[in-house]
Amino acid sequence: MATQTQERFDALKRFYAEGHTRDTAFRKRYLHRLYDAVRAREEEIAAALHADLHKSPEEAYLTETGIVLAEIRDQLRHMNRRARSRRVRTPLFLFPSSSRIVREPKGVVLVMAPWNYPFQLALDPLVGALAAGNCVALKPSTTSAHTCRLIRELVGEAFPPEYVAVFDGSHDEAAELLECRFDHIFFTGGASFGRTVMQKAAAHLTPVTLELGGKSPCIVDRTADLDVAARKIAWGKLLNAGQTCIAPDYLFVHRDVKEALLDKIKAYAVRFYGEDFRRSAAWPRIVSERAFARLQGYIDDEAERIVWGGTYDAAERFIAPTLVDAPPPDSPLMQEEIFGPILPVLTFDDPDAVADFVNAGEKPLAFYYFGRKSDGMRLIARTSSGGACINDTVVHIANPSLPFGGTGASGMGRYHGRYSFDTFSNLRGTVVSRRRADPTLRYPPYDRSFGILKKVL
Repeated sequence: MATQTQERFDALKRFYAEGHTRDTAFRKRYLHRLYDAVRAREEEIAAALHADLHKSPEEAYLTETGIVLAEIRDQLRHMNRRARSRRVRTPLFLFPSSSRIVREPKGVVLVMAPWNYPFQLALDPLVGALAAGNCVALKPSTTSAHTCRLIRELVGEAFPPEYVAVFDGSHDEAAELLECRFDHIFFTGGASFGRTVMQKAAAHLTPVTLELGGKSPCIVDRTADLDVAARKIAWGKLLNAGQTCIAPDYLFVHRDVKEALLDKIKAYAVRFYGEDFRRSAAWPRIVSERAFARLQGYIDDEAERIVWGGTYDAAERFIAPTLVDAPPPDSPLMQEEIFGPILPVLTFDDPDAVADFVNAGEKPLAFYYFGRKSDGMRLIARTSSGGACINDTVVHIANPSLPFGGTGASGMGRYHGRYSFDTFSNLRGTVVSRRRADPTLRYPPYDRSFGILKKVL
C-alpha cells in the first residue's frame, strides 16, 4: 500500500508527464506568482527568521529574502535564452547534418534545505528548478520551525501541490523521500547526511548536487588594508552568529600585523552590535540546544587560549563573538566546521606555508585572502576551494553570474543564475540529418573511400 509520501510523489510525476512545465510561459507565470508572494510576505518572513534565529529584519532581507527575489528576477529575465536550443559546430564527416544542444527539464527533483538560512537555501534552488521546467518536492528544515511553516503556506498559495509539494514532516518523511526515484536531488547541509543522500541516490543512479561546507580559511597578509580587512572579516564571520557555511572558519594572519588586526576586528564587532552583544537587537542566537552545546564545548575546551569573548548563556542560546589564539591542529576547533561565532587565529610568516596547511586538509567551500591581488591569485592557484574572494568575504554568493558550490568534501555541483538552469536541465546533444541525403563514405565495404574518410575525421 502506497504511503502518503509516495502518493504525493506520484502526483508530481503525473503532472510533469502532462507536459505543462515544458512551456516557458507557464514557468514564467508561476515564478511571477512566487515573486509576488514573497514580496507580499516580507514582514512575515523577517518575523519567522527572527523567531528561529533572532535575525534582524535587515539581515533577513540582505541574506535571505533579497537574494531569493534577485534569483527570481534573473531567471525571468534570461529564461527564454537559457531554454532555447543552441546550434553547435558539426564536423565535416557528418555533412550535411546539423547539431544542436537541446535543454530539457530533468523531470521531478527533490530540494532539501538546511536550517541556517532556511528561506534562502530552500527557495533559491527551487527557483532554478522551476525555471528549468521541473516539478519539485521541497523539504525545508523543521529545525527552523517558524520559517518552515511559512514556506509551506507561501508555496501552497503560489503553486498547485502537484507542481510544487512541500514536505515538512519528520526525519522519517525525509527518509521516505529518499526512497523515491527522483530525476535529480539537490541537498544543502552537513557532510554526514550528504553521504546518506548520495548513497540513497546511487540506488536509482540519480544525479545529485551536494552543497556542504568545510573549514574555509581567511588569510590576512601584511600588505592588506587592515581596516578594510577587519571590517569585512567581522561582518562575514558574525553574520547569523557565524552559522554560515561560507563564513571564515579560521584566520591566518601575518605575524607583523596580528595584534593590530585583532584589535580592529574587536572594534568593528562592537560597532556593528554594540558593547553588550546579549542585548543587541541585531545579534542572532544559536539555532538549537544541540548546536549550542557543541559550541559551548569548543569554548570550554579552549578557555585558556581565548583572547576575547567566550561568554555564553544556555537559556538564551547566546554566544558572544570569540577569538581563540593558536589552538593546536588536533583541537576539535581546528578539525570540525565551527558553524558559530568562534574564530581561531593562527600566525604565519611565509604564505607558502599557509597554502601547504590548507592543502593538507579537505577542500574548503570558500577561500579568503586580504592583501595584494597578485599574491592572492598566486595562493588561489596553489590551493583549491569551491569559491574565493580577494579582499572580501562571503559576497561571492550574492552574484548570480558566478557559479556557487563546493569541491571535494565541500560538495559537488553548481547553482545560481544560468548554473542553476543547467544543473536542473538535461543537455541533450542532437544531430539532425536530412531525410534523403546519405553520403556512402561511412558504410562498408570501405575500399578506397576509407582513405577519404580518415582525412575528414
